[in-house]
This record gives sequence, C-alpha cells and structure tokens, in this order.
Amino acid sequence: MLVLIKGAGDMASGAALRLYRAGFDVAMTDMEKPTAIRRTVCFSEAIRLGQTHVEDVLAKRAYDAKEARRLMSKRIIPVIADEDCSIKNELLPDVLVDAVLAKRNINTKIDDAGIVIALGPGFCAGRDCHAVIETQRGHNLGRVIKSGSAAPNTGIPGIIAGYGAERVLRAPADGLFMPKKSIGDIVKAGDCVAEVSDEPMLAAISGVLRGLLPEGSSVHKGMKSGDIDPRGIREYCLTVSDKSMAVAGGVLEAILSLSRRL
Repeated sequence: MLVLIKGAGDMASGAALRLYRAGFDVAMTDMEKPTAIRRTVCFSEAIRLGQTHVEDVLAKRAYDAKEARRLMSKRIIPVIADEDCSIKNELLPDVLVDAVLAKRNINTKIDDAGIVIALGPGFCAGRDCHAVIETQRGHNLGRVIKSGSAAPNTGIPGIIAGYGAERVLRAPADGLFMPKKSIGDIVKAGDCVAEVSDEPMLAAISGVLRGLLPEGSSVHKGMKSGDIDPRGIREYCLTVSDKSMAVAGGVLEAILSLSRRL
C-alpha cells in the first residue's frame, strides 16, 4: 500500500517513520525551500541535502514519479520538491495524508485517494477527508476524528517543562537568517542564537537548541525560526518527538480502520 504524505516537516516525518516501520511504502512532498525547524528529524532535509536520515530511516530526493518508485523499491523514502503535490496524479497513492499543518485546507480533496487523512485544524472529516487527526496537546492528542474537525488552532505552543511561547524563537526582522548556534547546542537565556539584518535573535530561556532554520533562509519578522527544549537533553534533538509519534499512531489507526475502502 502506497502512502503519499504532503509535507515533510516534524509531524509529517513522524507519520512517515511509523508507517514505514509498519511496512507501508511511503513517499513525501514539500517545498523547494522547506521551512522545517527541527531539521534533524525532518525528511524535508533530503530536498536540501540530497538525502537524510531520521533515526534509522533513509530518505533521498526524487525528481519524478519513476525515481520515487525506484527508491521505494529499495525501501528508501523519496522526497519530492512539489509544493502542490501534483505528483499524486502519477503515483496514484492508496492513501494521501495532508501533513502540511497550514491550519487550513490547501487544495486537499476527499477524492484525492482511496483514503484521505489530514492532520490538525482546518479540515472537516466527511467533507475534506475521511479522517482528521488531533494535533493539539492534551487528552485528545492523536485521536482519530471521522466526523467533524480537530480543535481550533490556539496559536499557543504546547507546554514543555513549564514553558510554552518562550520556547519558540522568532525572527527579529525581515531578511536572511544567519545562525550563530547549531541544533544540539546548549544555550542560556539572553544568548544570541542568530541574526537577521544585523538584528539579534535572543534565547528567552535556557535549554538545548532543538530546532533552527538553515543559514540563508529568507524570513519575515515574527516568523518561527527556532525552538529551545528546556529539558536540555541533546539526544532528544535526534529522535522524533512524543507529540509526533502520538499523531503518527493516529494516522496508522485511521489507515487500518479505513482500509476496507480500498
């Protein structure tokens, strides 16, 4: 069974990892210049670098459907720079998962595949897709919704070790992103993590730098550009998060419960 995932960021990569390990063929799409923050656990890095590992799973950039199929035959996840996910018309996936996390539906239709699943708010199960997976931290995280929508976006990051919005690093100005630290570095509150147009982006809390945009990324003021984990455990930078794995479990459950449609 072929699963095509729109998006190859943090949450999408958690879903890809779990589905791959469960034996599914997985292909992914993303933008030509991905904006994922947690790059050490995002398959989108294959677009930028040519290939990447997330935990023990290899992904490589593919340029067309033929190459994507060849990579999947070797148990390698292909990642295609295809923001509109037009390759679905050639790959004809059994399952389409919208994991863009745009908080709104960007051209995903319930008839795009035999099973269509969407992550988070902005979708209505039964109209836009067959199932929605709850992405908001809390009691319902990872729950499969087959009628209705996920909880609305609050705009407030989830709490980790007592910190929420303070964890997120945002660009201080418009311009090109120039990091001064690297993912995995331990930072203290007040440290300069990056600069944009000579404006410093300062850490609000101490912890380990879990996510950061690559050098030269074009950003706008206030754009999410990094993430600090106050737990300070470097190893967490190299493994998919608990949230991503919970959501991935919901995707797997949805596919299995809806597979009679195929």
